[in-house]
Amino acid sequence: MGILSDDVVIIRQSEKEGDPSVITINCPDKTGLGCDLCRILLFFGLNIVRGDVSTDGRWCYLVFWVIGKPNTRWNLLKTRLVEASPCFAWAFGISRCYLSDSESQPPDLYLLKLACSDRTGLLYDVTEVLYKLEINIEKVKISTTPDGKVMDLFFVTDTRELLGTEKRRDEVYEHLKDAIGDSMMSYNIELVSSEITALSPASSSFAETLFSSLGEHPSGLHTSSSVSIAVDNSLSRAHTLIQITCQEHKGLLYDIMRTFKDFNIQISYGRFTTKRGKNCEIDLFIVQSDGRKILDSSKQDALVSRLRAELQQPLRVVMMNRGPDTELLVTNPVELSGKGRPQVFHDIALALKKINTCIFSAEIGRHLTGDREWEVYKVLINEEDSLPVPRSKIEKQVWSTLMGWE
Repeated sequence: MGILSDDVVIIRQSEKEGDPSVITINCPDKTGLGCDLCRILLFFGLNIVRGDVSTDGRWCYLVFWVIGKPNTRWNLLKTRLVEASPCFAWAFGISRCYLSDSESQPPDLYLLKLACSDRTGLLYDVTEVLYKLEINIEKVKISTTPDGKVMDLFFVTDTRELLGTEKRRDEVYEHLKDAIGDSMMSYNIELVSSEITALSPASSSFAETLFSSLGEHPSGLHTSSSVSIAVDNSLSRAHTLIQITCQEHKGLLYDIMRTFKDFNIQISYGRFTTKRGKNCEIDLFIVQSDGRKILDSSKQDALVSRLRAELQQPLRVVMMNRGPDTELLVTNPVELSGKGRPQVFHDIALALKKINTCIFSAEIGRHLTGDREWEVYKVLINEEDSLPVPRSKIEKQVWSTLMGWE
């Protein structure tokens, strides 16, 4: 026996604008499932205002109260959440089981070449099209010529795994043509090797600015409000209780779940609530991968330290001088599975469009520091074609957009 896929994910949309919709997920459990589900909700631009999680180690039950948008694609969201859930056969001991991140095959990588005339907001319009089509930007190289022409090189993967077909490529072309208009001069998509996306080492000044001290916050980097984290092993005989109080931000629950996934920690029961729209309270009863409480003080300290860093500084935003030019740098940690934070490049482009700031060039790559990998976004501001905007305003606008504080 089994259950129908319609029973795995149930979405009850709100009847009144501003009220939360309720997403219920009932499926087999696995370490990191909460992270994978929260990542999908973040990708779809949903704000989680409340959450309940419970599991017996084999089966889990999750409920998320989320604030959607008028254009939220609820049917597609349901499909993606069902796909992220472990297969039903796993719970019944059948050999065909859910593949973990390390076992699954990486998706095909494609190079999207796009040439067009430059204008304010162009990059946002392109990223918005790719986002709606579920095409993920893995790396990008954007450059502007002196005569105002733009050459965009997007290394992308397709969530639907159809980019190798002519029909899918024509669909991408038509959507880009509608967004860009007659200024589009050329368009091409080709399959490439994943090795092409390798990034050369970051410059010493770049590394010193952003990664010199993971426990401190260098000048120019924004951080959120204070974070309170308490560890208690006295309230439960079988579980360690983690209590967190912090300021709400976009992707908060994803940042917490991602940390637990990287530490191979399982959540047996958890509750997440937002107070007055800004402050969050999270109670999580957790165990290690062996099913035991976390009694080792060094392991507790390592977990608390990582959680505090992720919640105080989920992303790093700073403006730097590049000779006469200004460069915007944004970084975020990458999951151990290799997945980056969704929608970062999209939000950067949106923030710059809102303040009429043009982009001269942009790159996405990755940087290793210690035992951690970071996704790095480098955007060179075109100050000649933009209205003069103070650097502090650019930094604040980008940070606020990424944090969802607008």
